[in-house]
Amino acid sequence: MSDPTTQATNPEAGTISCMMLPIQARTLLVPQTNIAEIAAVAPIFPDNSGPNWFLGYYSWRNQRVPLISFERLVTGQGGGINPNGRIAVFNNTGVHSDLKFIAIPTQGIHRSINLRPEDIQKTEQAPTTNFERMYVRVGVEDMTIPDISALERAYCGYRKI
Repeated sequence: MSDPTTQATNPEAGTISCMMLPIQARTLLVPQTNIAEIAAVAPIFPDNSGPNWFLGYYSWRNQRVPLISFERLVTGQGGGINPNGRIAVFNNTGVHSDLKFIAIPTQGIHRSINLRPEDIQKTEQAPTTNFERMYVRVGVEDMTIPDISALERAYCGYRKI
C-alpha cells in the first residue's frame, strides 16, 4: 500500500500522462497508455480502393498497420497526410485479436502533458459521432477524446474481419 503522505507531496501522484495530437481543426487528447508510438510519416502504402477515411497502411516495426483519417470519419472530408506531421500508432483495445494496432496521421507535432482528473473539464457540447467519446477543455484549450475502439470497429467492418 502506498503512503498517502507521499502522494500528497508528490506532484506526479494521481496524474494521467496524455498526448495532445493536433489534427485538422482540433486537438485529440489521448492517454499515453493507448499510444504505442508517435512515429515519422514514412513509409505509407496508400489504398484508394476503400472508403475515403481509409488511407492505406503504415509500415511500422515490420507490420502493416491500418492508417485511418479521423477527420474523414467524423466530417467526411480533410485529414490527409501532412509530410510535416507524425503518425500516431494506437495499441489494440481488444475489438479484434487480428488487429494489433491502428494508426492516424497528425497534422503537426504532438505534445505530452500530465493531467490530474480535475484538470479535464467536460464541455456541454455532445459528441457528434461515434468516433468521439467527449469534448473537453484543458486550461483554455478545447480538445476531443477519441473512441479508439470505434476506429478499430470501423476498420474491422470495412475489412470484414
